[in-house]
Amino acid sequence: MPFVNLSLKAVVAAAALALATAAAAQADVYPNKPVRIIVPFPPGGGIDILIRAVGKELSDKWKQPVVIDNRGGAATFIGAEAVARAAPDGYTLLATTDPTFTANRHLFSKLPYDPDKDFEPVIQMVKGDNIIVAHPSVPVTDLKGLVAAARKKESNFSFGSYGNGTQPHLAFGTLNKREGIEILHVPYKGITPVVTAVLAKEVDVSLASAGVMGEMIRSERVRPLAITGARRMPQFPNVPTTAELGFPYLQSSIWYGVFAPAGTPAGIVNKLNAEIAAILKDASFAERQILSKGMTPLAGSPRDLANAMREDSAAIGEMVKAANIKPE
Repeated sequence: MPFVNLSLKAVVAAAALALATAAAAQADVYPNKPVRIIVPFPPGGGIDILIRAVGKELSDKWKQPVVIDNRGGAATFIGAEAVARAAPDGYTLLATTDPTFTANRHLFSKLPYDPDKDFEPVIQMVKGDNIIVAHPSVPVTDLKGLVAAARKKESNFSFGSYGNGTQPHLAFGTLNKREGIEILHVPYKGITPVVTAVLAKEVDVSLASAGVMGEMIRSERVRPLAITGARRMPQFPNVPTTAELGFPYLQSSIWYGVFAPAGTPAGIVNKLNAEIAAILKDASFAERQILSKGMTPLAGSPRDLANAMREDSAAIGEMVKAANIKPE
């Protein structure tokens, strides 16, 4: 048998080709059984509603069940840890909002998961600005009025959040610190209980996306006080932005992302990205499930999501400092 002298470069190239071929083969047969998507919030929130709609589309295409598994509580720790410890085969995924990967690292001295090492970013689905809302009985018409009343201590106002480090906590914590006021923080285990609390006037004010609060604003069950983005929302053109009202530092948005356990094959990650992106970019789906709810479809690459995590984590860190929130 003749001696064959293979260079190191040739060996590496052959190994890379073999790996790529194996990854492609895995992606070709994926999925061949039910896929579970864990949502670390109670049912009924914006991320839950969107991922259920996406899951139905995927199930119809794949001819496999896509099961939405709600595991709310503990600042998304329960759901995120479950996915971090799951087999990296694409059959257990995480659909969550940005604090799981941005705020939590600044708010807790120890996490049960590593936001940088335990997951593969799949896709950043949507992004949207938030709206500050109040129960209609609160005697103010906008955020400026709320701050003025709180400064005069005309009422002991409270705000509801969906847990430490969520957008309401950071926004109102920053507002308290910057304006020298004291609006009481009342945390709940998810967005749905917060909405219920505002409707029942257990708390005076809160903050959420237009997708969550839009219908209640239109039916006048809550009063919008300010948009926390750079421009007014087309759906609510009469609601001013925080900057217009004199609070340019108060910016708050939310994004929804999908993640897989670290080590999930690139072929499966890329297939998930492409197929979820196709759903989000469909004009009919986008109008019904995203645009009508005040959100913007993104549908970028896994790298885009990784970049968003890094950039937003730095910005949230500054907000945590501004709000004088100490890690737990």
